[in-house]
Amino acid sequence: MEDYVYVLDYLPEGRGDLPPYKRFPAVYGIGENRFTLLELLPKSGATFTIGEKIYVGKDTDKRQKIAKIKGRVDYDRLTATAHGEMPYIIEDIVKANEQRFVKFFNEAPAISTRFHSLELLPGLGKKILFEILEERKKKPFESFEDIANRIPFLKHPEKILTKRIELELTDPNQKYHLFTRPPSPRSR
Repeated sequence: MEDYVYVLDYLPEGRGDLPPYKRFPAVYGIGENRFTLLELLPKSGATFTIGEKIYVGKDTDKRQKIAKIKGRVDYDRLTATAHGEMPYIIEDIVKANEQRFVKFFNEAPAISTRFHSLELLPGLGKKILFEILEERKKKPFESFEDIANRIPFLKHPEKILTKRIELELTDPNQKYHLFTRPPSPRSR
C-alpha cells in the first residue's frame, strides 16, 4: 500500500472519452514506495498540481484532498499528460529517495549464476557490472555522486534507474520487477 502519491494528471471534469453520465473528477498518480499507478477520487473542492505529493494512506483523517482510492490502473489507461509527466516525476522520486536507490547499488543480488539484477538496468552490461561489484567490495557507495565518480561510464545513475522503473511500468511483459509492483493478473 502506498502512503504518498505524486500527481501525474488531474481531470476536474473527468475523462473526456467517457459518456457524460459516467464522468467524475479523477486524479492519476504514482506511488512513492512501489511506483503503483493509481486512480483517485478527489474530495469536493480540492485542486491539484502535476507533481504534487499527496497523502493517500490508510488514515483517512489525514487525507486532506483524496476521498477514495478507486484502485490500481494500468499504464495504458493513463492520460497522454500522465504519460508525458511520468518520467520526470519518477526521476524526482528517485532523487528524493537517493539513499534507498544507492542501497540497491550496494546490495543488488545475482538472479542466477549467469545473470545479475544490476544487468536489468538499461545500458549496463557485464563490464560495468563487474566495475560496480568491485567498487562496492572496496567500500559501499554513499550517493549518486559517489557512484558517478567511482564508475566512469555511469555518470547519471538516477537516470538509469528512472528508465528501468519506467520500463517496468510501461511493459506488462517484463519478467523482473526490481522497483515496481508486477501488473495485476487480470491485465496480463
